[in-house]
Amino acid sequence: MTARIAPNELFAHCPRISEHLIELGKTSDENVPARLRHLVKLRVSQLNHCGFCQVMHASEARADGEAQPRLDVLAAWREAPCFTAQEQAALAWAEAVTMIATQPDVSDAFAQAAEQFSHQALIELTTVILEINSWNRIAVSFNFTPEVE
Repeated sequence: MTARIAPNELFAHCPRISEHLIELGKTSDENVPARLRHLVKLRVSQLNHCGFCQVMHASEARADGEAQPRLDVLAAWREAPCFTAQEQAALAWAEAVTMIATQPDVSDAFAQAAEQFSHQALIELTTVILEINSWNRIAVSFNFTPEVE
């Protein structure tokens, strides 16, 4: 399977895409720590069936010290006892924002997230979710292929 538009071609023709999306997803480590960002990006990529981003974010998560067993059960985070209350709230919020077209009532997920995050942190978390949803749509639409060993 080949890319419809290759990543390097996309970036050459429209460098502002990566510039703006990267800027959108920037957060303070105090509000949204790197390990949490990785979990959120990986979970959203799973929901969006983006293999390219799943490979990338799993690799980045491991490089930042995330344990492989937690990545192995991320899709079943509700049943896995290894995720903190804050991680669970972030994952619930990420799923709610990602699935908003088919599940528009985000009240429960918002309430759960609001218990764990300040408004500033929740807004920053939401920008991470928006960023990865955008990247997923680009990668899936243009058929970016993951490099799996």
